Amino acid sequence: MKPKSGLTRFHNCYILRDSKIMKEDLWIRDGKIENPEFIFYVEQLEADVTVNCDDLVIAPGFIDIQINGGLGIDFSYNHENVEQGIEKVAKELLKHGVTAFCPTMVTSDKETYRQILPRIKKRQGGEHGATVLGVHLEGPFISLAKKGAHSDEFIKSPERGLDSILETYGSLNNAVIVTLAPELPGATEAIKGLTSQGIRVALGHSSASQSQGEEAVRSGANLITHLFNAMLPFHHRDPGLVGLLASTTDKQVFYGIISDGIHTHPSALRIACRTNPDGLILVSDAIEAQGLADGNYNIGTKSVTVEGGRAYVTGTKTLCGSTAALDECVTIFKEATAYRTGGAISV
Repeated sequence: MKPKSGLTRFHNCYILRDSKIMKEDLWIRDGKIENPEFIFYVEQLEADVTVNCDDLVIAPGFIDIQINGGLGIDFSYNHENVEQGIEKVAKELLKHGVTAFCPTMVTSDKETYRQILPRIKKRQGGEHGATVLGVHLEGPFISLAKKGAHSDEFIKSPERGLDSILETYGSLNNAVIVTLAPELPGATEAIKGLTSQGIRVALGHSSASQSQGEEAVRSGANLITHLFNAMLPFHHRDPGLVGLLASTTDKQVFYGIISDGIHTHPSALRIACRTNPDGLILVSDAIEAQGLADGNYNIGTKSVTVEGGRAYVTGTKTLCGSTAALDECVTIFKEATAYRTGGAISV
């Protein structure tokens, strides 16, 4: 009898290698991916178990850096059951291939930040649920003209830079991303202060010009929140924040984009992907209605009506987040942008 190798071989599958999805076997031992060349030529072992994947894709776990809630949980609204809400959503996300996420809080008042933010703690994931990477604070330092579904009574400017940020949020220990509008008074100093604390700054809900966006990037920002949504539309004389995709700044600018089939047209997905493929990050921007039927919900203090899978601020046609999970967004993005070449699938 041959000794046990502890190896599992996944056969007839596509895996991600060198930024392309290639048809290769995947070898696993003790929960870790092994180098097949080392197995063949050094250890000279065979797998204990071989799994025929029937041409399915084995992908790394998805990371959702902008998700407002799901399953009836809104991270900015459910004050009393914060921890239970995070656990519920984290467990559900595993079913959609999401293994890490940033719970996102929309524009709120000071008391809400002080009640909720300290209780959304970073934690490692596992069978109990996806990893909590830290909180994404989307607002209140945003443009009133591009507020989207955010409550205008809480919107403000970071006039005193980092001091204004800390006065509003309190402790930033659990925060990892802050979305703000770079054209606001004090925004440049706020960006410098936040990045000095190790917090990533995203630009969004903004009327900024491209030059204002570039100044923000030079000050430390390197992310755009839900590209094309809640910002100036592309104009050939001043592309706005969209122009950062092709900017000549030395820093790589990343951008979240919602490919739920509603927020972003397939052509816009292709334009973004082909202009700056290295910076693309798919986000769900899911609200508490994700995983539930049409009906009435909340995002922060705003009432939301979901009709036919589309979420609107109640009584308006203003979109306010998505009802799609990230795996659905990945599928829609692939259909919009995928092409085959040389036996590999490239996206």
